[in-house]
Amino acid sequence: MKLPKGGVKPRPAVLSMAPYSPPTGDRSDKLRLDFNENTVGCSPRVVAALKERTAAGRLAIYPDYAEAKEAIARYFDVAPEQFTFTNGTDEAIQVFVNTYVDDGQEVLLLKPSYAMYRFYSQVAGAKIREVEYPQPGVEFPLQQVLEAITPATRAVLLANPNNPTGTGISLMAIERILRRARKAVVLVDEAYYEFSGVTALGEIGRVPNLFVCRTFSKVFGMAAMRLGCLFSHEANVAFLRKAQSPYSVNALAVVAAQAAVEDREYVRNYVAEVLAAREVLCLGLERLGIPYIPSSANFVLAQFGKRAIEVRDALRGRAILVRDRSYEIPGAVRITVGTRKQTRELVAALEEIWRR
Repeated sequence: MKLPKGGVKPRPAVLSMAPYSPPTGDRSDKLRLDFNENTVGCSPRVVAALKERTAAGRLAIYPDYAEAKEAIARYFDVAPEQFTFTNGTDEAIQVFVNTYVDDGQEVLLLKPSYAMYRFYSQVAGAKIREVEYPQPGVEFPLQQVLEAITPATRAVLLANPNNPTGTGISLMAIERILRRARKAVVLVDEAYYEFSGVTALGEIGRVPNLFVCRTFSKVFGMAAMRLGCLFSHEANVAFLRKAQSPYSVNALAVVAAQAAVEDREYVRNYVAEVLAAREVLCLGLERLGIPYIPSSANFVLAQFGKRAIEVRDALRGRAILVRDRSYEIPGAVRITVGTRKQTRELVAALEEIWRR
């Protein structure tokens, strides 16, 4: 990137970064199996609540989070003082890093993992240390992570389950990391918790260096609303809020979240459908002889080898979107799991493409 004539250089950390540009254009009329979104949409209660609460007078007022905070706290079984709303999980990561990581301090990440961990660490000017998932099985490298944690480690960021691999981390492994990293802060990103059932959230009151984030973008079907939650001990949350803009979350997002958590049956039904569809997808891949990584999330990482880009593009030609991840794991394509009907459509398309 070039500076404008007479322009001022950004910080060195920003100059050295590669831009992050997700392929978000022209997706609305296609089968969206590329971004791990809910493929059927949010609860009808969310739409009804937004219609009821959307009025010119209400939109003129800065957000009031009190009522929604009480409802969300009850849903997650935490105190209102133990979390803060964030503008998606992305802001949760940003606030976490901004609160605890200074220029030149060491951040420990897994590779491959969610790109925003590296993104916000780089913006902060952190020194990044990475532990790679071992290939081809990409099981969580617990021993290597423990060995990588040193007195210089300031923060550890983990995704459970991990994106893009879908592999999970046991609660016992997380506890070992927390003990090893007593002088560091540890963020566990549980964006896909509902599909795995493994959570560290119950430990935030007991473990002072633990932070957990959740999102409303996945199981709740509210990716467009950009809402997340960042949880920790209430003393930590007070510091997080100091580093956060007071109105970063819009009023409609918290209205939607309040309605979403009141419809527990919708969440249970959607999770059950996705887990059944995940089995359909895995069986279909096995039938075609396509290797894949066993997943604890709502997506599966399949190994198409040298045909990865060909398969992605052929599916796109059929209005089915999947995400190439071969730039991180050679030959890998990440496939979001939708409903069983959607998954059968995908598998049928794959059968024609793979066998030609």
